[in-house]
Amino acid sequence: MDATAEVTLADIEAARELLVGVIQPTSMEFSQALTDRVGVPVHLKCENLQRAGSFKIRGAYNRIAGLSEEQKAAGVVAASAGNHAQGVALAARLLGLEATVFMPEGAAMPKLLATKGYGATVHQVGTTIDDCIEAARAESAQTGAVFIPPFDHPDIVAGQGTCGLEILEQVPDVKTIVVCTGGGGLLAGIATAVKALRPDVKVIGVQAEQAAAWPASLDAGHPIALKLMSTMADGIAVGRPGDVPFSLVQEYADGIRTVGEEDLARAMLFILERARMVVEPAGAAAVAHLLAHTDEEVEGPVVAVLSGGNIDPILLLRIIRTGLRVAGRYLQFSVRVPDSPGSLATLISQLAELRANVLEVQHGRTTTSLRVSEVLIALTVETEGQEHSARVQQSLINRGYHLEPN
Repeated sequence: MDATAEVTLADIEAARELLVGVIQPTSMEFSQALTDRVGVPVHLKCENLQRAGSFKIRGAYNRIAGLSEEQKAAGVVAASAGNHAQGVALAARLLGLEATVFMPEGAAMPKLLATKGYGATVHQVGTTIDDCIEAARAESAQTGAVFIPPFDHPDIVAGQGTCGLEILEQVPDVKTIVVCTGGGGLLAGIATAVKALRPDVKVIGVQAEQAAAWPASLDAGHPIALKLMSTMADGIAVGRPGDVPFSLVQEYADGIRTVGEEDLARAMLFILERARMVVEPAGAAAVAHLLAHTDEEVEGPVVAVLSGGNIDPILLLRIIRTGLRVAGRYLQFSVRVPDSPGSLATLISQLAELRANVLEVQHGRTTTSLRVSEVLIALTVETEGQEHSARVQQSLINRGYHLEPN
Protein backbone atom coordinates (compact mmCIF):
# COMPACT_ATOMS: atom_id res chain seq x y z
CA MET A 1 0.00 0.00 0.00
CA ASP A 2 1.28 3.45 -0.93
CA ALA A 3 1.75 5.26 2.37
CA THR A 4 1.41 8.59 0.57
CA ALA A 5 -2.04 7.75 -0.82
CA GLU A 6 -4.35 10.67 -0.20
CA VAL A 7 -7.94 10.79 0.94
CA THR A 8 -9.81 13.97 0.13
CA LEU A 9 -13.14 15.50 1.04
CA ALA A 10 -14.31 14.65 -2.49
CA ASP A 11 -13.49 10.97 -1.86
CA ILE A 12 -15.52 11.02 1.33
CA GLU A 13 -18.45 12.77 -0.31
CA ALA A 14 -18.38 10.20 -3.14
CA ALA A 15 -18.42 7.41 -0.58
CA ARG A 16 -21.44 8.97 1.05
CA GLU A 17 -23.33 8.96 -2.26
CA LEU A 18 -22.40 5.33 -2.79
CA LEU A 19 -23.70 4.40 0.66
CA VAL A 20 -27.15 5.90 0.12
CA GLY A 21 -29.65 3.08 0.59
CA VAL A 22 -26.98 0.80 2.08
CA ILE A 23 -26.76 2.46 5.48
CA GLN A 24 -28.78 5.05 7.38
CA PRO A 25 -27.16 7.96 9.22
CA THR A 26 -26.94 6.88 12.84
CA SER A 27 -28.61 8.88 15.57
CA MET A 28 -26.97 11.62 17.61
CA GLU A 29 -28.08 11.52 21.24
CA PHE A 30 -27.57 14.36 23.70
CA SER A 31 -26.27 13.07 27.05
CA GLN A 32 -27.27 15.18 30.04
CA ALA A 33 -25.39 12.81 32.34
CA LEU A 34 -22.10 13.29 30.48
CA THR A 35 -22.77 16.99 30.11
CA ASP A 36 -23.05 17.27 33.89
CA ARG A 37 -19.78 15.37 34.33
CA VAL A 38 -17.75 17.16 31.67
CA GLY A 39 -19.20 20.62 32.11
CA VAL A 40 -19.96 21.25 28.43
CA PRO A 41 -22.66 19.80 26.15
CA VAL A 42 -21.85 16.21 25.13
CA HIS A 43 -23.52 14.25 22.34
CA LEU A 44 -23.16 10.57 21.47
CA LYS A 45 -22.76 9.50 17.83
CA CYS A 46 -24.37 6.06 17.93
CA GLU A 47 -22.42 3.93 15.47
CA ASN A 48 -23.22 1.03 17.79
CA LEU A 49 -26.66 1.19 16.17
CA GLN A 50 -25.26 1.08 12.64
CA ARG A 51 -26.04 -1.83 10.34
CA ALA A 52 -23.97 -4.87 11.46
CA GLY A 53 -23.40 -3.14 14.79
CA SER A 54 -20.52 -0.78 13.99
CA PHE A 55 -19.16 1.85 11.62
CA LYS A 56 -17.21 -0.80 9.66
CA ILE A 57 -19.85 -1.33 6.96
CA ARG A 58 -19.12 2.21 5.72
CA GLY A 59 -15.53 1.51 4.67
CA ALA A 60 -16.02 -2.13 3.73
CA TYR A 61 -18.84 -1.39 1.29
CA ASN A 62 -17.02 1.58 -0.21
CA ARG A 63 -13.92 -0.53 -0.89
CA ILE A 64 -15.69 -3.63 -2.22
CA ALA A 65 -18.11 -1.71 -4.44
CA GLY A 66 -15.14 -0.05 -6.13
CA LEU A 67 -13.55 -3.32 -7.27
CA SER A 68 -13.47 -4.24 -10.95
CA GLU A 69 -15.77 -6.97 -12.21
CA GLU A 70 -12.78 -9.27 -12.53
CA GLN A 71 -11.78 -8.61 -8.94
CA LYS A 72 -15.32 -9.13 -7.70
CA ALA A 73 -15.44 -12.50 -9.43
CA ALA A 74 -12.42 -13.63 -7.40
CA GLY A 75 -14.15 -12.76 -4.12
CA VAL A 76 -12.77 -10.95 -1.10
CA VAL A 77 -10.83 -11.92 2.01
CA ALA A 78 -10.52 -10.03 5.29
CA ALA A 79 -9.10 -10.21 8.80
CA SER A 80 -10.88 -8.96 11.88
CA ALA A 81 -11.71 -9.49 15.54
CA GLY A 82 -15.35 -9.12 14.56
CA ASN A 83 -16.67 -5.74 13.46
CA HIS A 84 -14.75 -5.45 10.19
CA ALA A 85 -15.55 -9.12 9.62
CA GLN A 86 -19.25 -8.40 9.81
CA GLY A 87 -18.90 -5.29 7.67
CA VAL A 88 -17.07 -7.18 4.92
CA ALA A 89 -19.41 -10.18 5.11
CA LEU A 90 -22.50 -7.98 4.85
CA ALA A 91 -21.07 -5.79 2.08
CA ALA A 92 -20.05 -8.87 0.09
CA ARG A 93 -23.52 -10.36 0.46
CA LEU A 94 -25.17 -7.13 -0.67
CA LEU A 95 -22.89 -7.00 -3.72
CA GLY A 96 -23.18 -10.73 -4.51
CA LEU A 97 -19.56 -11.67 -3.75
CA GLU A 98 -17.93 -14.59 -1.95
CA ALA A 99 -16.18 -13.59 1.27
CA THR A 100 -13.62 -15.37 3.43
CA VAL A 101 -12.77 -13.93 6.84
CA PHE A 102 -9.96 -14.79 9.26
CA MET A 103 -10.76 -14.16 12.92
CA PRO A 104 -8.59 -14.80 16.00
CA GLU A 105 -9.08 -17.75 18.29
CA GLY A 106 -11.28 -16.60 21.13
CA ALA A 107 -13.17 -14.06 19.02
CA ALA A 108 -16.46 -13.04 20.61
CA MET A 109 -19.08 -15.64 19.79
CA PRO A 110 -21.78 -13.16 18.69
CA LYS A 111 -19.33 -11.58 16.22
CA LEU A 112 -18.29 -14.98 14.93
CA LEU A 113 -21.86 -16.20 14.47
CA ALA A 114 -22.98 -12.92 12.89
CA THR A 115 -20.13 -13.04 10.36
CA LYS A 116 -21.11 -16.57 9.37
CA GLY A 117 -24.75 -15.48 9.31
CA TYR A 118 -23.95 -12.90 6.65
CA GLY A 119 -22.64 -15.73 4.48
CA ALA A 120 -18.87 -15.50 4.91
CA THR A 121 -16.56 -18.49 5.27
CA VAL A 122 -14.75 -18.03 8.59
CA HIS A 123 -11.35 -19.38 9.66
CA GLN A 124 -9.97 -18.80 13.16
CA VAL A 125 -6.20 -18.36 13.45
CA GLY A 126 -3.78 -16.88 15.96
CA THR A 127 -4.64 -14.63 18.86
CA THR A 128 -4.44 -11.11 17.39
CA ILE A 129 -5.72 -9.14 14.42
CA ASP A 130 -2.16 -9.01 13.11
CA ASP A 131 -2.03 -12.84 13.01
CA CYS A 132 -5.26 -12.82 11.03
CA ILE A 133 -4.05 -10.17 8.62
CA GLU A 134 -1.00 -12.30 7.83
CA ALA A 135 -3.21 -15.34 7.15
CA ALA A 136 -5.64 -13.30 5.05
CA ARG A 137 -2.85 -11.90 2.89
CA ALA A 138 -1.54 -15.42 2.33
CA GLU A 139 -5.05 -16.53 1.29
CA SER A 140 -5.26 -13.60 -1.10
CA ALA A 141 -1.92 -14.47 -2.70
CA GLN A 142 -2.94 -18.10 -3.10
CA THR A 143 -6.51 -17.71 -4.39
CA GLY A 144 -6.59 -14.27 -6.00
CA ALA A 145 -9.30 -13.04 -3.64
CA VAL A 146 -8.94 -9.32 -2.96
CA PHE A 147 -7.72 -8.50 0.53
CA ILE A 148 -9.99 -5.93 2.21
CA PRO A 149 -7.92 -4.37 4.99
CA PRO A 150 -9.64 -3.23 8.18
CA PHE A 151 -8.21 0.29 7.99
CA ASP A 152 -5.18 0.61 5.71
CA HIS A 153 -6.68 1.68 2.37
CA PRO A 154 -7.90 5.04 1.03
CA ASP A 155 -11.34 3.62 0.17
CA ILE A 156 -11.73 2.28 3.71
CA VAL A 157 -10.73 5.61 5.24
CA ALA A 158 -13.05 7.51 2.86
CA GLY A 159 -15.96 5.29 3.83
CA GLN A 160 -15.35 5.81 7.54
CA GLY A 161 -15.06 9.54 6.90
CA THR A 162 -18.76 9.68 6.04
CA CYS A 163 -19.37 9.48 9.78
CA GLY A 164 -17.58 12.82 10.12
CA LEU A 165 -19.90 14.44 7.56
CA GLU A 166 -22.90 13.27 9.56
CA ILE A 167 -21.46 14.64 12.80
CA LEU A 168 -21.05 18.12 11.31
CA GLU A 169 -24.63 18.09 10.06
CA GLN A 170 -26.12 16.74 13.27
CA VAL A 171 -24.17 19.04 15.64
CA PRO A 172 -23.26 22.08 13.51
CA ASP A 173 -21.64 23.91 16.41
CA VAL A 174 -19.46 20.98 17.52
CA LYS A 175 -16.03 22.00 18.84
CA THR A 176 -14.47 18.66 19.86
CA ILE A 177 -14.90 15.14 18.47
CA VAL A 178 -13.56 12.17 20.43
CA VAL A 179 -13.03 8.97 18.45
CA CYS A 180 -12.28 5.38 19.51
CA THR A 181 -9.04 4.41 17.74
CA GLY A 182 -7.38 1.15 16.73
CA GLY A 183 -5.68 1.01 13.34
CA GLY A 184 -6.79 4.57 12.69
CA GLY A 185 -9.25 4.28 9.81
CA LEU A 186 -12.17 5.89 11.62
CA LEU A 187 -10.05 8.62 13.21
CA ALA A 188 -8.32 9.40 9.90
CA GLY A 189 -11.60 9.49 7.98
CA ILE A 190 -13.42 11.70 10.48
CA ALA A 191 -10.43 14.04 10.89
CA THR A 192 -10.01 14.41 7.12
CA ALA A 193 -13.69 15.22 6.57
CA VAL A 194 -14.01 17.53 9.55
CA LYS A 195 -10.80 19.52 9.02
CA ALA A 196 -11.72 20.13 5.37
CA LEU A 197 -15.00 21.76 6.40
CA ARG A 198 -14.35 22.95 9.97
CA PRO A 199 -10.62 23.28 10.66
CA ASP A 200 -11.43 24.83 14.05
CA VAL A 201 -12.90 21.57 15.38
CA LYS A 202 -10.55 19.42 17.48
CA VAL A 203 -10.50 15.70 16.66
CA ILE A 204 -9.04 13.46 19.39
CA GLY A 205 -8.35 9.73 19.17
CA VAL A 206 -8.59 7.40 22.19
CA GLN A 207 -6.80 4.07 22.59
CA ALA A 208 -6.72 1.39 25.26
CA GLU A 209 -3.55 1.81 27.35
CA GLN A 210 -2.62 -1.83 26.92
CA ALA A 211 -2.90 -1.67 23.12
CA ALA A 212 -1.70 1.87 22.42
CA ALA A 213 0.54 1.86 19.36
CA TRP A 214 -0.31 5.42 18.28
CA PRO A 215 1.46 7.61 20.88
CA ALA A 216 4.90 6.08 20.31
CA SER A 217 4.34 5.95 16.56
CA LEU A 218 3.42 9.64 16.36
CA ASP A 219 6.43 10.51 18.51
CA ALA A 220 8.69 8.53 16.17
CA GLY A 221 7.11 9.94 13.02
CA HIS A 222 6.27 6.52 11.58
CA PRO A 223 4.17 3.45 12.56
CA ILE A 224 5.75 1.30 15.26
CA ALA A 225 4.51 -2.18 16.10
CA LEU A 226 3.74 -3.17 19.68
CA LYS A 227 5.38 -6.30 21.03
CA LEU A 228 2.51 -7.14 23.38
CA MET A 229 -1.17 -6.23 23.78
CA SER A 230 -3.68 -7.19 26.46
CA THR A 231 -7.04 -5.43 26.51
CA MET A 232 -10.72 -6.29 26.67
CA ALA A 233 -11.23 -3.82 23.79
CA ASP A 234 -10.60 -6.31 20.99
CA GLY A 235 -12.07 -3.95 18.39
CA ILE A 236 -9.18 -1.48 18.85
CA ALA A 237 -6.45 -3.97 19.79
CA VAL A 238 -4.26 -3.25 16.76
CA GLY A 239 -0.52 -3.71 17.11
CA ARG A 240 0.54 -1.24 14.41
CA PRO A 241 -1.14 1.85 12.93
CA GLY A 242 -1.94 1.64 9.24
CA ASP A 243 0.30 3.55 6.84
CA VAL A 244 -2.57 5.34 5.09
CA PRO A 245 -4.35 6.39 8.30
CA PHE A 246 -1.02 7.38 9.86
CA SER A 247 -0.24 10.15 7.41
CA LEU A 248 -3.77 11.54 7.74
CA VAL A 249 -3.88 11.31 11.54
CA GLN A 250 -0.45 12.90 11.71
CA GLU A 251 -1.68 15.83 9.58
CA TYR A 252 -5.25 16.33 10.79
CA ALA A 253 -5.85 14.84 14.24
CA ASP A 254 -5.25 16.83 17.41
CA GLY A 255 -3.74 14.11 19.53
CA ILE A 256 -4.21 10.66 21.00
CA ARG A 257 -5.31 9.85 24.55
CA THR A 258 -5.28 6.50 26.34
CA VAL A 259 -7.62 4.88 28.87
CA GLY A 260 -7.22 1.95 31.25
CA GLU A 261 -9.24 -1.24 31.47
CA GLU A 262 -11.15 0.00 34.50
CA ASP A 263 -11.91 3.23 32.66
CA LEU A 264 -13.45 1.18 29.83
CA ALA A 265 -15.53 -0.91 32.24
CA ARG A 266 -16.75 2.19 34.06
CA ALA A 267 -17.70 3.83 30.76
CA MET A 268 -19.63 0.80 29.53
CA LEU A 269 -21.63 0.73 32.76
CA PHE A 270 -22.23 4.48 32.52
CA ILE A 271 -23.50 4.23 28.94
CA LEU A 272 -25.71 1.28 29.82
CA GLU A 273 -27.27 2.97 32.84
CA ARG A 274 -27.39 6.60 31.75
CA ALA A 275 -27.76 6.38 27.95
CA ARG A 276 -29.69 3.07 27.89
CA MET A 277 -27.37 1.66 25.22
CA VAL A 278 -25.10 -1.36 24.92
CA VAL A 279 -21.60 -0.80 23.56
CA GLU A 280 -18.56 -3.04 23.35
CA PRO A 281 -15.34 -2.08 25.19
CA ALA A 282 -13.77 -0.54 22.07
CA GLY A 283 -16.94 1.43 21.46
CA ALA A 284 -16.80 2.97 24.92
CA ALA A 285 -13.25 4.34 24.66
CA ALA A 286 -14.26 7.91 23.80
CA VAL A 287 -16.68 8.12 26.73
CA ALA A 288 -14.08 6.46 28.97
CA HIS A 289 -11.70 9.31 28.22
CA LEU A 290 -14.31 11.94 29.01
CA LEU A 291 -15.19 10.26 32.32
CA ALA A 292 -11.59 9.62 33.34
CA HIS A 293 -10.45 13.17 32.68
CA THR A 294 -13.27 15.41 33.87
CA ASP A 295 -10.60 17.83 35.14
CA GLU A 296 -9.23 18.27 31.62
CA GLU A 297 -10.59 21.36 29.94
CA VAL A 298 -12.48 20.50 26.76
CA GLU A 299 -14.26 22.86 24.41
CA GLY A 300 -17.88 22.01 23.78
CA PRO A 301 -20.13 20.97 22.34
CA VAL A 302 -18.41 17.57 22.31
CA VAL A 303 -19.32 14.55 20.20
CA ALA A 304 -18.14 11.15 21.47
CA VAL A 305 -18.34 8.39 18.89
CA LEU A 306 -19.74 5.06 20.12
CA SER A 307 -18.00 2.99 17.46
CA GLY A 308 -19.55 -0.45 18.03
CA GLY A 309 -22.05 -2.45 20.02
CA ASN A 310 -21.16 -6.08 19.27
CA ILE A 311 -20.40 -7.78 22.57
CA ASP A 312 -20.70 -11.27 24.00
CA PRO A 313 -23.36 -11.19 26.77
CA ILE A 314 -21.09 -13.22 29.04
CA LEU A 315 -18.28 -10.69 28.64
CA LEU A 316 -20.80 -7.89 29.16
CA LEU A 317 -21.84 -9.43 32.48
CA ARG A 318 -18.21 -9.64 33.63
CA ILE A 319 -17.53 -6.07 32.58
CA ILE A 320 -20.65 -4.80 34.32
CA ARG A 321 -19.44 -6.42 37.53
CA THR A 322 -16.03 -4.81 37.09
CA GLY A 323 -17.66 -1.46 36.36
CA LEU A 324 -19.80 -1.72 39.46
CA ARG A 325 -16.74 -2.51 41.57
CA VAL A 326 -14.73 0.37 40.08
CA ALA A 327 -17.63 2.75 40.65
CA GLY A 328 -17.81 1.69 44.30
CA ARG A 329 -21.15 -0.03 43.78
CA TYR A 330 -19.80 -3.48 44.68
CA LEU A 331 -18.05 -3.86 48.02
CA GLN A 332 -16.27 -7.15 48.70
CA PHE A 333 -14.71 -8.02 52.04
CA SER A 334 -14.32 -10.73 54.66
CA VAL A 335 -14.83 -10.57 58.42
CA ARG A 336 -14.14 -12.95 61.28
CA VAL A 337 -17.05 -13.46 63.63
CA PRO A 338 -17.76 -15.85 66.51
CA ASP A 339 -18.91 -19.27 65.30
CA SER A 340 -22.17 -19.01 67.19
CA PRO A 341 -25.87 -18.72 66.30
CA GLY A 342 -26.90 -15.21 65.30
CA SER A 343 -23.46 -13.85 64.28
CA LEU A 344 -24.27 -13.86 60.56
CA ALA A 345 -27.79 -12.56 61.14
CA THR A 346 -26.43 -9.68 63.23
CA LEU A 347 -23.93 -8.72 60.53
CA ILE A 348 -26.53 -8.82 57.76
CA SER A 349 -28.96 -6.82 59.90
CA GLN A 350 -26.34 -4.14 60.44
CA LEU A 351 -25.65 -3.98 56.69
CA ALA A 352 -29.38 -3.57 56.10
CA GLU A 353 -29.45 -0.63 58.49
CA LEU A 354 -26.67 0.93 56.40
CA ARG A 355 -28.71 0.38 53.18
CA ALA A 356 -26.11 -2.03 51.83
CA ASN A 357 -27.73 -4.84 49.85
CA VAL A 358 -26.13 -8.25 50.42
CA LEU A 359 -25.57 -10.04 47.09
CA GLU A 360 -23.45 -13.01 48.12
CA VAL A 361 -22.34 -14.69 51.34
CA GLN A 362 -19.75 -17.43 51.86
CA HIS A 363 -18.95 -19.19 55.13
CA GLY A 364 -15.44 -20.51 55.76
CA ARG A 365 -14.46 -22.68 58.69
CA THR A 366 -11.37 -24.45 57.32
CA THR A 367 -8.95 -21.53 56.93
CA THR A 368 -5.83 -22.39 58.93
CA SER A 369 -5.55 -18.90 60.47
CA LEU A 370 -8.99 -19.17 62.06
CA ARG A 371 -9.44 -19.96 65.69
CA VAL A 372 -11.66 -22.86 66.66
CA SER A 373 -14.33 -20.43 67.83
CA GLU A 374 -14.29 -18.31 64.66
CA VAL A 375 -15.85 -18.38 61.20
CA LEU A 376 -14.78 -16.33 58.20
CA ILE A 377 -17.63 -14.67 56.30
CA ALA A 378 -16.92 -13.35 52.79
CA LEU A 379 -19.50 -10.90 51.53
CA THR A 380 -20.33 -9.06 48.33
CA VAL A 381 -22.67 -6.14 48.95
CA GLU A 382 -24.17 -3.51 46.70
CA THR A 383 -23.74 0.12 47.69
CA GLU A 384 -24.76 3.46 46.20
CA GLY A 385 -21.27 4.55 45.22
CA GLN A 386 -17.81 5.39 46.55
CA GLU A 387 -19.00 7.63 49.40
CA HIS A 388 -21.66 5.18 50.58
CA SER A 389 -19.16 2.32 50.35
CA ALA A 390 -16.72 4.23 52.53
CA ARG A 391 -19.44 4.96 55.10
CA VAL A 392 -20.46 1.30 55.23
CA GLN A 393 -16.89 0.17 55.83
CA GLN A 394 -16.22 2.79 58.50
CA SER A 395 -19.47 1.98 60.31
CA LEU A 396 -18.60 -1.73 60.45
CA ILE A 397 -15.12 -0.90 61.74
CA ASN A 398 -16.66 1.34 64.40
CA ARG A 399 -18.82 -1.61 65.47
CA GLY A 400 -15.74 -3.75 66.07
CA TYR A 401 -15.43 -5.67 62.80
CA HIS A 402 -12.03 -6.11 61.18
CA LEU A 403 -12.53 -5.99 57.42
CA GLU A 404 -10.21 -7.97 55.16
CA PRO A 405 -10.22 -7.47 51.35
CA ASN A 406 -11.37 -10.47 49.33
